[in-house]
Amino acid sequence: MQRAIMTSIPFLSQPSEDARDTDKDRAVAADLKDTLDAHREGCVGMAANMIGVSKRIIAFVDEELGGRITVMFNPRITAADGAYDTAEGCLSLRGERRTVRHQRIEVTYCDRRFREHHAAFTGFTAQIIQHEIDHCDGVII
Repeated sequence: MQRAIMTSIPFLSQPSEDARDTDKDRAVAADLKDTLDAHREGCVGMAANMIGVSKRIIAFVDEELGGRITVMFNPRITAADGAYDTAEGCLSLRGERRTVRHQRIEVTYCDRRFREHHAAFTGFTAQIIQHEIDHCDGVII
């Protein structure tokens, strides 16, 4: 189910709770995926707090997988290198803002069955994931 986009800075500034292996959190992930898909023309990633749920769940368009939307539960960056300056926009915020991202990151996360994975990402996909993990951490760019 598509949900409304959260724009409250005080809400978005709060770190999100870890997701749990529950049907409720999987339903949040499904809503997040549906909402991202509905905004796909102007958005490539979302975190659960962007739909009003303070959980560490992100979804992003993965061009390396043919544009499929990938969902991660409890993502955490474990390594990063190749820092660069960039500007990003966000559905929850107005305009673009400057930030520092990394060209390559490694992420530990759980899939929808809560099996743990560790993977490396580069380029634009890495940038999207960093933006969404910032949301989970309550970081506003």
